[in-house]
Parts: sequence; C-alpha cells; structure tokens
Amino acid sequence: MTIESINSSSNESLQSLQADTLGKDDFLEMLVAQLQNQDPLNPLDGADFTAQLAQFSSLEQLSNMNTQLEVLNLYQSSLNNAQSVNLIGKEVTARGDGIKVEGPSAEFAYNLSESAEQVTIKIYDEEANLVDTIELGSQQEGENSVTWDCSDVAHGDYTFEISAIDDNGDEIPVYTIITGQVTGVTFKEGSPYLSVNGQDISFGDIISVNESG
Repeated sequence: MTIESINSSSNESLQSLQADTLGKDDFLEMLVAQLQNQDPLNPLDGADFTAQLAQFSSLEQLSNMNTQLEVLNLYQSSLNNAQSVNLIGKEVTARGDGIKVEGPSAEFAYNLSESAEQVTIKIYDEEANLVDTIELGSQQEGENSVTWDCSDVAHGDYTFEISAIDDNGDEIPVYTIITGQVTGVTFKEGSPYLSVNGQDISFGDIISVNESG
C-alpha cells in the first residue's frame, strides 16, 4: 500500500465524517419547524424557547468538539500508517517473540522486571513444536540476552517464550524483545502491523529503528 493511497483513504473518511455533522442550519430548521407546528392555543413561551436554544447551542458545541477529536484521531492514524510504510526495509527492535534462524546461532533478548533466580527459554518451530529448552541461572533486572546454538535446526521462523522466577519461586514478569528487518506492513481494523521475523508486530510495540545493515 502506498502513502498516496493511505492519504486518499483518510481524506475520504474525513469528508464522510464532516458530511454527517449536524450544523447550525439544521438546528435552525428544527426550531422553525417546531414554531410552525406548535399549538396556537398553547404557544411555546419565551422561557421554554430560550431553554431549547441553550440546549441546541450546547449540543452543537459538544458535537463540534467530538467531530474535532475524531478528525484528529483520523489524522494521527493516517500519520502512523504513512510512517509504518516508510519502515519497510529498516531494522527495528520491538516487543515480540519471533526469531529468524539463518545461521549457526541466534540471539534472544528479554527484559526482567526484577532480578531472577532462574530463567528458562523455550523455542518452538512454525508448527508450535518444542525444539529446544535453555535453562539459565540467575539474571539481573533489566535487559538481558543469550546466544542460542541453532546449528542443528533448519533455517526458518521460530518463536520463543521466557519464564523467570525469584529466589522464593514466584514468577517474575518478563517481556521478550526481537530485532529484525521490516519486510511488509498489514492493516488490521485501521491499525498498522509490521512484518518482522515472520510475525506481525504492532506499530506501538516498536522500541527503536535502525538503518538495515
């Protein structure tokens, strides 16, 4: 998908949103219609009429505020979509659990919320079969990495999961980090996802971007 097509789609959405907005002329037509069709024997008094005018004015202001927020959201979405397309071919670091095996070794990275007594890494192939388990000793809080000897497995896309426990045997929150080249972009419900190491990564999960190579 090109940036031009993204911008065109966003402009059409904005035009559709603005066309559906209830404006001051619509409010006026409603008031005139009410006055024309009121009971002559029981006309609308000035206090009620003023109250309705105030209600219409408040409703219009709230409607305009809501429309402006929706317009800003559409512009922000369009900007994110365009930025995600520009990332194709670049190397990114992001939160994810996919790894591409292309040589005799591969590196896993992860972030521990606190120091761990034991860390376990499990690696799965594309069919979700467990292909290897790495048992690590104590690890420090923060970002860590480990090199996996994958010389005896086929090249391709793999996933990994990491579990960690403290010295009391309690589980420690940990999130995995991947690095790879962006090979494509898909859009799901209006949000961009980057294809990295065979996985779709949310645009919001990107940590850093580097020039490939």
